[in-house]
This record gives sequence, C-alpha cells and structure tokens, in this order.
Amino acid sequence: MPKITLPDGSERQFETPVSGADVAASIGEGLARAAVAVRVDGAPWDLARLIENDATVEILTRDSDDGLELLRHDAAHVLAEAVKELWPETQVTIGPAIENGFYYDFAREEAFTDADLETIEARMKEIVARNEPIEREVWERDKAIEFFRSIGEEYKAEIIENIPPDEDLTLYRQGDFIDLCRGPHLPSTGKLGKSFKLTHVSGAYWRGDAKNEMLQRVYGTAWSNDKQLKKYLHMLEEAEKRDHRRLGRVMDLFHFQEESPGAVFWHPKGWSLFQSLISFMREQQNAAGYQEISTPDIISRSLWEASGHWETFGESMFTTETVDGRTYAIKPMNCPGHVQVFKQGITSYRDLPYRLAEFGKCHRNEPSGALHGMMRVRAFTQDDAHIFCTPEQITEESIAVCDLILGIYREFGFSDVQIKYADRPDVRVGDDAVWDQAEAALVKALEVAGLKYTHNPGEGAFYGPKLEFVLRDAIGRDWQCGTLQVDLNMPGRLGATYIGEDGNKHLPVMLHRAIFGSLERFIGILLEHYAGNLPLWLAPVQVKILTITSGMDEYATEIEAVLRANGLRAETDLRNEKISYKVREHSVAKIPVQFVVGQRELENRSVAIRRLGSNSQEVMSLEDALVSLRTEIENRGIGD
Repeated sequence: MPKITLPDGSERQFETPVSGADVAASIGEGLARAAVAVRVDGAPWDLARLIENDATVEILTRDSDDGLELLRHDAAHVLAEAVKELWPETQVTIGPAIENGFYYDFAREEAFTDADLETIEARMKEIVARNEPIEREVWERDKAIEFFRSIGEEYKAEIIENIPPDEDLTLYRQGDFIDLCRGPHLPSTGKLGKSFKLTHVSGAYWRGDAKNEMLQRVYGTAWSNDKQLKKYLHMLEEAEKRDHRRLGRVMDLFHFQEESPGAVFWHPKGWSLFQSLISFMREQQNAAGYQEISTPDIISRSLWEASGHWETFGESMFTTETVDGRTYAIKPMNCPGHVQVFKQGITSYRDLPYRLAEFGKCHRNEPSGALHGMMRVRAFTQDDAHIFCTPEQITEESIAVCDLILGIYREFGFSDVQIKYADRPDVRVGDDAVWDQAEAALVKALEVAGLKYTHNPGEGAFYGPKLEFVLRDAIGRDWQCGTLQVDLNMPGRLGATYIGEDGNKHLPVMLHRAIFGSLERFIGILLEHYAGNLPLWLAPVQVKILTITSGMDEYATEIEAVLRANGLRAETDLRNEKISYKVREHSVAKIPVQFVVGQRELENRSVAIRRLGSNSQEVMSLEDALVSLRTEIENRGIGD
C-alpha cells in the first residue's frame, strides 16, 4: 500500500503498487496526457515502472526542462532504430541528449550524405507513427554481452564490459530495436511527436580518444512542439548568416590556415578591432585599480608541477625539452606567473588588495576536431587578472569584480547575463576544509550583492569554486565568457605570503578574474551578435569617403586627413566606379558610415552621410558631421 507524496506536500494512498502513469491519472486527465516520466525520490523513472513503497513523486511533462531532455534522448534512440532498419550492417555506439538536441555515433564504412539524413528523418517519422511501446528490461551482464556480440554490436558489448558488475543492467526495447540505456524513456515512440530534425554529420573518435576509430556522429534537434522547432531552425539560419568566419572574410579581419591550426592570422582591420578592445579594457581596469604586467610565455615544468597544473591540465599543454634535458611548457594560463610577481619583495596586509592584470597569450592543445573558428582555438589572449587579498576582503572584492564585469557587458550591449555558481569538481587540489571556506565566501558575495544565480554543481576549477558569466546574444544563444574564481590553494602551493597585522606570515586569497575570457572568442561573439554591424567606436574602419567623380578627389583626401587628425579611422575610395557600386561594396564590408561627396558637397564643404542599413542619407557640414561622430564614439553608442 504505497503512500505517494506529491511536490506540493499532498499525499495519495494506493492499495497496490502503482505506476507513474497511474499517479498522473489520479491527479487529472490533462496531466496524464502531458506526462512523459516521473521522479521517484529524486530519481527519474519510466511512467510504466511500478512504485511499490512509500515515495515522493514528481510528474515530468514534455514541456518541462527534464521532459524536453527525455524527448531528445528518445529521439536519439529513434534515430538509431531508423539507421539500423535502413543499413543493418551499421553498428550503434552511444546517443545522448545534448543542449538543444541529440546525437548518435555510428560505425559505418560509407559516409552519411545529406540525402541520407533526409531518408533517416523520414524513417524516424515512420517509427513515431508506429507508436511502438518502449519497454524496460533488466538483463544479466554476461547474457547482454553475448547478445550484442551475436548481432555484431561490438561497441555495445565493450560498453557493458566496462560497467561495474554491481550495477543494474537495463536495456530498452522498441519494436525490433533494443539498446543499452539507464533510462528513463517515453512510454512509446508515438509520444516523441514529430517536432525534430536532423541537422548535420561530423566525425567523432570512439570514446573521444584520437587513438581509437573514427565514427560518424549524426546530430539532430528536438522540441516539444512545432512552434519551438521552427523558432530554433530560424535561429540556426540567422546563426549561419552571422557566422564570424564568413564575416571575417567579408570584412577582411582575419583568416585561418592549416599550417597553424587553431590560431588566428590577424589582418590590419582585425588587429585594429583587437586593439580597440584592449584599449577599452585597459581603461576600465586602470580606473578599477589594476596594475598591468606581462609574464613569460614559456615556463619550466617545475613551476607547473608546483601549481598543480601539470597533474590536472598537463595533457592540454604544449611542451618542449631543451638540450640540457629541462622540460618547459607554453603557458595555458597566466596564474602561476602572477604569483611570481606577487612574491617579489615583502607584502604587508596594508598593500592588499593587490590587483594584477595581463593580456596574456596562452596556448592549449585542444583536439583538432573541437576547433571552431575563433570560438574554440589553441592560441588565444586572455584579459586575465588576479587579486591578492585577505580573507576579510573576499566579499568586497568579489562584489567589485561582479560590478565591473556586468558594467562592461552593458557597454557592449549585453544586458541579459546569467551568473552560474560552480563548486568543487571531482578532480581537484586542496583540502575539503579549504574548499568549504572558498565556496562559502563566494556565495556570501553573491548574496550580499543581491545577484541572482544558478547552481552548476561540480564544474569549478581544480583549484577553487567559480562564478561563470553567461551572455545571451541577439538571436538567443548563450555564451560563457567571464569568470571569477576564489582560490585558497595556489598561493600556498607556490609559497606566496603577506605579513599580517599580527606581524606573522599569512597566505593570501587569490581571486582569478577574466571578463572577455578570450579576446579572440569575444570578437567572434561580437561579430555574430551584431551580424558584423559593429558600433561606430569599435569598427576597424569607421568612415569611408566616396567620390562621385575624380573632381572630388582632393576634397575627399582633405576630409580623410581631418577625420584622422581627430582620431577617427577613415579611408577614401577614389576609384573610377559608379557611386552605387561603391556604396553597395562598402555596405557589404560593414562600414558603419559612408561620406558621399559630389560637386554640391565640395562647394558647400559638406558631406552626404549614409549609415549602414539605411537607404537614406543626411547632408551635414563637415564640421557638424565631425562633432556628431566624435560624440557618438565618445559615448560608445551602445548599452544606453
């Protein structure tokens, strides 16, 4: 006679073991129709699974976050079933739900084509229409291994061999397809609905190891209804138009090439944008009391071992060995170098907080398959800073960092920012008592500042808990950029101390802080957020002066000189081309302001101003136009 307690605290008594579907039906018909699974004492269960003892039960619907993740997981299984029906010789491996969708990895000699994706998607919809029951089965380990080997599924057999013997082994059957899975799943394939679409194929190594076989990963997206699906597909179309790699070519900002994978070749215009960001950040940091430094790019292995990076991050470092047998690493981060600067001389508690900042070039050995334009690179520049302070100063300094980060994001037009609090990961350095202190200090800072945040368990850095600042761009995508980390471990590991008020040595607290994160990645985000239409103050070329005839060349050159003398980035276009051609060409290149000069402008010492995205133009005196543009640049023209 199980007693079921619902999330609102109400209770329901049942005479016999009861399924989640029965519990939902006892509450209401609408809930029963919307239900896709349940949580029993916090654990996800299938709707059909019987609850035999007293339990707390939560009904999961297809519109909830958990329900949507379940739909996506089931979409992966339906994808695998469809592929096996179409190409029985294909081996299936793993297929999880991911953000916005799902994927499944397949071992198949022949590559999947775009036409194949259409065929697979059509078969998936047939499977949904069949409404096949999805049934949970508990198998013996050896029997399951034997079964999968008998049908040629070697990858599944290998997965099972690596599952601890004391774990329950569950398989799910839908039609003639059976797959290894912890579950839960929908009651039937029909519950999935048809609001899904396959998007693309990529390569993926088995178990993510480049030493293993290359598999084919088929990606898809799935939603609870067609409206959500159409909205997401529209966002993908917008994202393709805004792709920073395409914009980088059109705007002549940068390029990539195979001789240096994961590194950016900056062109003059792109480097101008890069330097504008650094100048802006330098101005903000100077005002906030930071001192800028520079530390070596190559540092001995011994320092990385002392800091803990060699053990926890060593595989991601580029290393070299000199003829005298010493091993060095190109720095993947700036933190140990900043501690070395702090350690020079004797620091008193009166000198704290001590804020050091660096635009440090870092290198990380990211897998080649993970590289993606400027969003995932091997060589990048961090706007890194470290604040050395006393334990009593953590809250105040953390609040100041949060204010600085959020204020800077507003300057770039990002007002929708989420803060995620990430605590201790499984692999970490330091005692639990130290972690307790660091985590408590960071949470206190958030609460004192009145900042809303979500919990991201287990995702802290290996040396301390952190805050992650996530920006939402113009088309609704989220980008994690800034971080703030409280570190009570590294200073002690590297021998950093200060003299306290009591005259004794104490370990400083080290706050790690980044705002852009990676300048390369932030530029990619900016380009896509603005679709290349950068605010005037950031644009590499702010004004292009276009002549209608060659008789205006001297006046155009004079205008360029005046603008440049007043700090604007201006260029002339004196080519013997139609003015409509010039206007169109420079609009495609995302030049924010075009000055068109003809005979009338020459006579009146005026300019006809065309703004990017506008079909109209405004005639102003050169002097008024200059004042207007300088005012806009000084005010930055965004975040208002």
